[in-house]
Amino acid sequence: MSQTTETVANVIREGRTALGIELGSTRIKAVLIGPDFRPLASGGHDWENEFDGQYWTYSLASIHQGLRESFRALSDAVSEQYGVTLNTVGAIGVSAMMHGYMAFDADGTLLTPFRTWRNNTTGQASAELSAQFDFPIPQRWSIAHLYQAILNHEEHVSRIDHLTTLAGYIHWQLTGQRVLGTGEASGLFPLDPATGGFDQAKLDVFDQLIKARQLPWQIRDLLPGILAAGRNAGTLSESGARFLDPTGQLSSGIPLCPPEGDAGTGMVATNSITPRTGNVSAGTSVFAMIVLEQPLKKVHEEIDLVMTPDGHPVAMVHANNCTSDYDAWIQLFIEYNQALGIDIAKPRVYDTLLELALKGDADGGGLLSYGYISGEHITGFEQGRPLFVRPADSRFNLANFMRTQLFASLGVLRTGLNILFDQEEVQVDEIRGHGGFFKTRGVGSRIMAAATETPIVILETAGEGGAWGIALLAAFMNRSSDSLSLDQFLRQEVFSGQLTETTRPDPRDVDGFRQFFQLYQRGLPVERAAVDHL
Repeated sequence: MSQTTETVANVIREGRTALGIELGSTRIKAVLIGPDFRPLASGGHDWENEFDGQYWTYSLASIHQGLRESFRALSDAVSEQYGVTLNTVGAIGVSAMMHGYMAFDADGTLLTPFRTWRNNTTGQASAELSAQFDFPIPQRWSIAHLYQAILNHEEHVSRIDHLTTLAGYIHWQLTGQRVLGTGEASGLFPLDPATGGFDQAKLDVFDQLIKARQLPWQIRDLLPGILAAGRNAGTLSESGARFLDPTGQLSSGIPLCPPEGDAGTGMVATNSITPRTGNVSAGTSVFAMIVLEQPLKKVHEEIDLVMTPDGHPVAMVHANNCTSDYDAWIQLFIEYNQALGIDIAKPRVYDTLLELALKGDADGGGLLSYGYISGEHITGFEQGRPLFVRPADSRFNLANFMRTQLFASLGVLRTGLNILFDQEEVQVDEIRGHGGFFKTRGVGSRIMAAATETPIVILETAGEGGAWGIALLAAFMNRSSDSLSLDQFLRQEVFSGQLTETTRPDPRDVDGFRQFFQLYQRGLPVERAAVDHL
């Protein structure tokens, strides 16, 4: 064993580490970081959502299995790389896909299958609550799911004891504490920026709204506690340790930071938590987070108003669909190669096809695509139908096809950003990108710069993602006695001296995306017809 390896092994044995676990849409990832906040080892587990009845969901069995598999993979990696058993860590943080609906009874039984952020089934609730609150309540938010269940007269509503999100559920299983971090809580029910707690006036409005239903609870009774970044959110219980690690090797008593959603961890992982900073997370879904200097001038149903983990107001543009449809198209090319007996590694297929997009016509040759595997709130679709259309006079070739797929994956995002940039005149100096969209170097960043008309910055750690972001929040909790703010911790301790790669908008690409976007907007009735008739 080398001296460097032995040094790291001692760090792990002594628990001078932090563990971050994030349950994303297609992958659960566990990352162990050391005292310098760099990843030491990671493990993961791939999974996919299911369409059960009318809802996108993940079963509790798949949640539990996936969580344990990702931790087991991490433990195996630590053993293989450093020759030590992962018995303890300095702190743990849990993150997961934000929003959604998990309602439990007094015995801790889940009353309905987990309804994820991907469901656009709460249109009536979203509209009514937004009007009543004078505050945008997107369809994904937990309170929209609850109110829609009330409007639908769902039997389980009267038996609800508490509500939480997926991150909150896992944290509860590990610690027994029903709490959420500030960022995640802001997507469950609106917060009061002055207090950092749930907005008391809006809680009263909601209770009055449902008074005639004569339910045996008030909304305050159902909501979890809220903790800002840096606070201790409980310790790993004996049962929690066995829940995470059935082998019995992991010790209990480890402190946990407040659980966060992938929006909050994305902001941390890209150091985008101060006004005029922004980040975009692009993978299965795509969302941009712009930290605001001042409140928006009016309510926009297309824009989420949430918070950073340390309580700064954020405008969020969220699209349910991003890479999934072009992933499916690329899989066709992979199957084609296999049918011909050609063995080409999957990453090379991706890189080759995506790089072709940069050689296409600026506007994608007049081709049009909608990657709506599920609905899109911003453009008004409760359901989606992936769709590719080409006019007879379009320039149909592989380069234009791939460019159109990338452009289409950002069409909904651009729709929301136009509201922020044009109507609200929100200013942002740069947008920091992370996620699978940026994996092929120089492609995703260039297309994103064209779609947002803003410089796109990729950090050298961008590939680490939200699991690394929640590990940083866990480490920050253990450093909170140093009296550093989260911003200071990230700037001075974590990101100081880190390399970045900046892609500025190319005028040709910008003009091409604008032309494509005009076609995209004109073609929305075609997508509507597909939803209505297929």
